[in-house]
Amino acid sequence: MTDFWVSSGHRLLRRADTGREGVTHWAVTPEFLRAYLLRPEIRPPDDACDAERTLHDGLLDDPARPVPPGLLAALADDDARDNWRVWLAFRDRLLAAGTLERCYLDLFRTGARGVPGLFIDQLVHVILRGILDGTPSGLRARAAELFFREQSVSVADGRVRLADAETVETLAASGGFGSLGRLVVEAGTAPRAVDLDILDETNHPAYWGRDERHDTVLDITFAAAGLDALARVLERWVAHFLGIVVSVQPVQAIHDERWVWHVGLDSAATAILNDLYTGAPVDGGRLARILALFRLEFADPAAMRPDLAGRPVYLGLAMTEANRLRLKPQNLLVNLPVASGPPSAM
Repeated sequence: MTDFWVSSGHRLLRRADTGREGVTHWAVTPEFLRAYLLRPEIRPPDDACDAERTLHDGLLDDPARPVPPGLLAALADDDARDNWRVWLAFRDRLLAAGTLERCYLDLFRTGARGVPGLFIDQLVHVILRGILDGTPSGLRARAAELFFREQSVSVADGRVRLADAETVETLAASGGFGSLGRLVVEAGTAPRAVDLDILDETNHPAYWGRDERHDTVLDITFAAAGLDALARVLERWVAHFLGIVVSVQPVQAIHDERWVWHVGLDSAATAILNDLYTGAPVDGGRLARILALFRLEFADPAAMRPDLAGRPVYLGLAMTEANRLRLKPQNLLVNLPVASGPPSAM
């Protein structure tokens, strides 16, 4: 079995029974919390005060130990004090939830104020690693990166392609030559273009072994294998959290006089779909930002709100004016019209 996304911390977690056959959620462990403490953003710098070193050493020994307010107040550096408050608040949310899944859902039920986006992305990263455990499809793993990494969008010759935004920026700055490339760019000489490999149904095994490099391109043109891979990941995301079986199929347009529900998978798509639904004018420029549409159907109509049972839910994906795509996977969990109301993780 192919291992991947080792940096997610998946190996440090413990399985938690959900009561649903074949579905595993992930319990917080001391090892998982300790991994945060070893990150350079948390580890005390060389000039840290003794109080910060004492705090860090104590938490390394027991990452779940309570930290009295007086110990934080004793830290000499204001920024360090604020950083520790943020991390400890997040740690406490993880511990109170018990599982990563419950913590993730609670963030969007009770409010994620004060939780850095980086922490939320890391949660999505490691949860998806568990969901995709054992998958043979490099395309699905690459599609899952959309859930926690911003993408740069290229639309040309009728194709819609996504590349990792951070990777694109790095290559644009260096031309792919590292430090030498940056010097060339700064000197005003254009470096050679660097092509990223486009994954498809024939070469997707190439993803394994470079999964941490974020240097492959996903084609989400209608009928492309990459778009199908994204649809399959969306299905598994819903089933994992909500225990609901859904079918997600790409569509080219919404032709439905009884359109009753939609979910934007990002902020841009939400705004466009809302306007289309209410009949507000949407100019051609905004409409062209829609990258993909999907029709989601519940396998069991009884799992939907009774007034909507049997009706499809339309999903949308759109880029910003800056040709960026930033998925909000929580939208699919908290905005689906499920019969039981707001979702709750086991």
